Parts: sequence; C-alpha cells; structure tokens
Amino acid sequence: MTIVADILVGLVALIHLYIVVLEMFLWTTPRARAAFGTTEEFAEASKTLAANQGLYNGFLALVLIWGLLAGEFQLQLYGLVCVIVAGLYGAATASRRILFVQVLPGALALVALLIAR
Repeated sequence: MTIVADILVGLVALIHLYIVVLEMFLWTTPRARAAFGTTEEFAEASKTLAANQGLYNGFLALVLIWGLLAGEFQLQLYGLVCVIVAGLYGAATASRRILFVQVLPGALALVALLIAR
C-alpha cells in the first residue's frame, strides 16, 4: 500500500505544479482562462493575484515532494491536509469543481497514506 500512497501523493503534487504553471505563467492565456472560467479582462486585471495564489500552490506541491523524497510521513500528512482544507475553502468560495480537482485526489492520497502507515 505504500507504493499506492506514494503514487497518489505524487499525483497530488503534480496537480499542484500544473496549477502553479497555470496561475503564475499562463493566467492570461486561453488555456488558463478556460480552466478557471475567466474572461480576458478579468485575467488581465487579476494576474498579480493569480501569481500569488500560484506561489501558494507551489508551496503545497513542495511540501508533498519533500515528504516523498525524505520519506517523511508527517510532511506528507501536513501537505495533504493543507491541500484538502484549501480545496474545501476554494470549493465553497470559488467553484465546486475544486472538490473533484483538488479535494478528491488529496483525500484519496490521505486515506492511502494513513492505511500505509
């Protein structure tokens, strides 16, 4: 089960790295606007805020990657809980789609991590 947990934690980290790229570097492109459901005008006006948000998603990915490389249960646990809490807040305030993109993968990885322990 450890391998499954590692794969799921790695997948959550990769999802957040992708979000970093979208929010920090591609925010005003058609691809990112479609992913986040924003208009060209809104994307231009909010690109600094989006880059800041992307940085935070990078920290989530970093703690998960660090936890995987170091084999540290506590870092992985912390990272996954942060991903889930951030996702729940995002789903409540921005888009319910975040439940499927962020919360569900994070929760599955958390369950696998706890079972593997």
